[in-house]
Amino acid sequence: MIAPDDRDTGTDGIDEGKRLVRLGGDKGLSLSQQLVERLHRLSWRTPIHGLRLKGRYPLKLIAVPDDPFLGDLKRGAALLEGSITVAGETRTIAGLNLAKPDFSKRFGDYIHSAAWLRDLSSVATRAQAAPIAEALTRAWMGAHAETVAEPAWRADHWGRRIMAWTAHAPLILSSTDLVYRSLVLNTLARGARHLDRCADKVPPGAPRIAAWCGVITAGLLIPAGDVRRKMGEAGLMRAIDASVFGDGGSVARSPAAQLDIIMLLTALREAYAARRLEPPARLGATIDAMVPALLGVCHADKGLSSWQGGGPVPGSLVEQVIAATGVRARPLRQARDWGYQRLAAGQSVVVVDAAPPPVARLVEAGCGSTLAFELSDGPHRLIVNCGGARTISAQVPTALAEGLRTTAAHSTLVVGDSNSTAVHSDGTLGRGVGEVELSRQESDTSSRIEASHDGYARRFGFLHRRQLVLSSDGRDLRGEDMLLPVGRKRKVAMTPFAIRFHLGMGVEVSPTADGQAALLRLPGAGLWQFRCRGGALAVEDSLWVDGEGRPQATQQLIVTGEAPAGGANVSWALKRAN
Repeated sequence: MIAPDDRDTGTDGIDEGKRLVRLGGDKGLSLSQQLVERLHRLSWRTPIHGLRLKGRYPLKLIAVPDDPFLGDLKRGAALLEGSITVAGETRTIAGLNLAKPDFSKRFGDYIHSAAWLRDLSSVATRAQAAPIAEALTRAWMGAHAETVAEPAWRADHWGRRIMAWTAHAPLILSSTDLVYRSLVLNTLARGARHLDRCADKVPPGAPRIAAWCGVITAGLLIPAGDVRRKMGEAGLMRAIDASVFGDGGSVARSPAAQLDIIMLLTALREAYAARRLEPPARLGATIDAMVPALLGVCHADKGLSSWQGGGPVPGSLVEQVIAATGVRARPLRQARDWGYQRLAAGQSVVVVDAAPPPVARLVEAGCGSTLAFELSDGPHRLIVNCGGARTISAQVPTALAEGLRTTAAHSTLVVGDSNSTAVHSDGTLGRGVGEVELSRQESDTSSRIEASHDGYARRFGFLHRRQLVLSSDGRDLRGEDMLLPVGRKRKVAMTPFAIRFHLGMGVEVSPTADGQAALLRLPGAGLWQFRCRGGALAVEDSLWVDGEGRPQATQQLIVTGEAPAGGANVSWALKRAN
C-alpha cells in the first residue's frame, strides 16, 4: 500500500495515477509456516509448556475496570431465561456440553471469549446475573481449564477472556466457595502465562491485538505484574504496527474488524484507569486515527456499510462505541491504505472499495469486492452489497454464506461470471486483483473518483475501470464501467459481463418499457431514476443480510452485455427524481 494520508484536510485529492498494490502476495501461510504453527500448538500439550504455566496463585485482583460498552440486550435476556443464542443458534445452559461441542465456530467463539458476560451484565442486577455467570464459568473451567488446546486456549480467546473476567469479576467471583474462587484466579493466571508466550503467534489484526490487550490487562490487575505489563505494552505496539495502517484502517480491510479493534483498545484504557495509570500515548493516538476511518465507511444512518464479510452494524452501536472513545472527528473521506473512498453531498453518501483486497492470511471470510460501491439517501440504503458472510445466521446453508463473498454479491462489474479475486472455501482469498490505479478530484460542482483493477487481466485480458461522479447537491450519481484490453493476448470470442446494483431493503423497482431505465422508490417515498447505455437492463432477485445476520429478500438491477477483444463501455446514472 502507499503512504499515510492527510485526514480530511479539505485538499482531498489523490495524485493522478496513484497505484495501490496488494502487499505480501496473494497466498496464505507457506507450508513451512503452517508446520511451525502446528508444532507450536502441539507444544501446548507438552510437560515443558505445562511447567511454564505454573506460578504463584493470585489471591485477588488489584482492581476491577469498568466495561465501557453495553452488551446485546436480546442475548442477555436469553441468558436470564437459561439459554444462549448466537446468530439464530440456541443452546440451553443446562444442556451445554463444552467438552463435546456440537455448536458452530461462531457460537464457540462467543463462549470461549466470555463475551456473554457483557450481555448478561447489561440486563441483570448482580444478584440475578452472578448465579448464571458462575454456572457458565464453572462449566468452561470443568471442560477446558486443565486441557491446553484450541479453540479454548487460542491466544485471542484468552486475551478477550482475561478482559471480560476482570471487568465482570463481581459476577464470577462473588461466590462464597473459596475453592471455586481460587480456581478462577489460578486459571486466569495460567492463561496470562500462556499468552506471554503465544500472543505474537496470532495473525495480525484484531486477534493479535486482543491477545496483547489480555497480556497488559493481566499485568495491570494480577499482583506482581509490572514486568508483564511492560512486555505487553511493547508487544501491543508491535501488534498495532502490523495490524493498523498509517491512515487508521485495519489491515483486514473489514469495518467489523475496525470496530472490534477500537473496542478492544478502548476497553484496555479502562484497565489503566482502574489502576490510575496513564496508558501509552500510542494507544490513544491509534484510537484517534481509527475512529475517522470507521466513520468513513458509515452511511448517513451512522451504521456500517457491508464489506469483507461484515454486515450493516446498526448506527446505535457505532455511536455508542464512538462515544466511549471520546473521539470527535469527521469521517475520513479518502483512505489510501484502508482503501475506502467516501463521497458525501446533500443527503447522499457513497462508499467505494477502491483498493486491492487484503492478503489471504489477514482476513476471515474475505470478499472479492474491488470497485464495488454502496449508496444511501438519508436513512435509506439504495445500492448495497449483500454482505454478512461472517455474521449470517447459523441456519443459512454454507453454500449461500460462501456465495456472499463472491464478486457477484457486490455492486460492481463481473466478467465471465467469475470473481475478480479468487474466493477460497477456507475463508481466504487467492489470486486476482493485485493492483488498483486510483485518482480523485474535487470541484465546486462534483466529486469524482476514477479507479481500475487488474483482477480480470490474466484470465480475460481486460482491466476494469470505473468512474463515479457525485454532484454537489447529492442528487445525481453518474457512473461509467469500462473493460479495457490489456496484454498481448487477444481473445477472439465475445466475453460476457454483468454490472450488478443490489438494492436496499424495501426499495421498489419499476422498469421502463424501453429496457434501459427503472424507477426506484425508497420506503420513505424518495424516488430515484436509474438509466443505462451500452447494455441490457434486467431486474432479478437478490438478498441483503441485515444487522442481525438474517438474509432479507431484495432485488437487483443487472446490466448485461458482451465485450469484444477491443473492450466495452457502459454508462449509467442514478438521479433523484423528487
